[in-house]
Amino acid sequence: MTTVAEKIRAIAAKAREASFAMAKLSTAAKNELLIDMALALVNNAEHIIAENRKDLEAGEKRGLSSAMLDRLMLDHSRINGMAEAIREVAALPDPVGEVTGMWKRPNDLMVGRMRIPLGVIGIIYESRPNVTSDAAALCLKSGNAVVLRGGSEAIHSNVAIAEICAQELKKRNIPEGALSLVPFPEREGVTEMLKQEEYIDVIIPRGGENLIRFVVEHSKIPVIKHYKGVCHIFVDASADFEMARNIIVNAKVQRPGVCNALETLLVHREIAPTFIPFIYDALSGLKVEVRGDEAFRQFAPQATAAVEEDWEAEYLDLILAAKVVDGLDGAIDHINRYCSLHTESIITGNYANAQRFIREVNSGVVMVNASTRFSDGNQLGLGAEIGISTTKLHSFGPMGLEDLTTRKFIVYGDGQIRP
Repeated sequence: MTTVAEKIRAIAAKAREASFAMAKLSTAAKNELLIDMALALVNNAEHIIAENRKDLEAGEKRGLSSAMLDRLMLDHSRINGMAEAIREVAALPDPVGEVTGMWKRPNDLMVGRMRIPLGVIGIIYESRPNVTSDAAALCLKSGNAVVLRGGSEAIHSNVAIAEICAQELKKRNIPEGALSLVPFPEREGVTEMLKQEEYIDVIIPRGGENLIRFVVEHSKIPVIKHYKGVCHIFVDASADFEMARNIIVNAKVQRPGVCNALETLLVHREIAPTFIPFIYDALSGLKVEVRGDEAFRQFAPQATAAVEEDWEAEYLDLILAAKVVDGLDGAIDHINRYCSLHTESIITGNYANAQRFIREVNSGVVMVNASTRFSDGNQLGLGAEIGISTTKLHSFGPMGLEDLTTRKFIVYGDGQIRP
């Protein structure tokens, strides 16, 4: 009987072999593949929904929350959305083969760098079955093979989606290993997948902090990490109050359970007496629990007293930490100490302060006069994203197609030899 370890090793080995074929596919061939994958999902929507219903029924028996069940649920509208996301990836420029610079050496050698696929990408994710098609599209368009391992709560949905997409590869004689999904839910599948450094080049986990820490702890393969999103907004003394309120409310309230939602508000001491009552009224009216430091609560005594743990908390809820700081230096110091390297924003009318904030804050996305909710691959013009990296190597911030490639050196000579 074949063990889980042997099954995973076979999947990874086939993916490595298929990656060589994927790297040679033309842009036109990849785009046609994706367009047909999108159509196949729509044409097989009833089958996907039927399989998804099995996951929903199992989830209800397991006592999954209504929010988790909503993330898990697929209907015709969501499947159409998945198909449209694949079409959007097909329409993006192909980064593979792009030469990002050429320069001449004194000996007349021409040296440049060319974008190439990473090879085999392993994606480990939870809950949302749309990640199956999104990740497949991004990895295939960038010339990679991909090994997908979704959560046990979505096993039937993920298998159905992956099999439908894989049929389109088969029609084109693309090796089946180019798109693989681990088809069994045992946790051992994850630990064995993380041992396949001979075949898998990088692991990208998508899910809660516990999953990502487990992957990092057990992986022999480089991991692109995103533990959590502790996002900040600093309201400078020169900020327009109406603009600040609109941005803060959007960043905190529009969708509080996502990683680019606002978690900590910093207010310049100079405007605290007037701005804090103004923003507290707006937030409390929207059922946001504000946890303020002593200086903040002088001007909003109804706020809950903040403790040290609040400054590094990712609430993913209608809860907001708030603090008064001594100007731009205080804001930058606080952010660089407590942030998770995700997204930070300054609300200001001062150009010099905006430029300093952009230069000196270390996070993957730094904004001026904009909501942190824009920290998203689609919103930033990447078309789609494989995830958001808070790791400075290999990529930093929202990751699009280009981030699923690396660069090799190319050299053109005319008979040169090294003296």
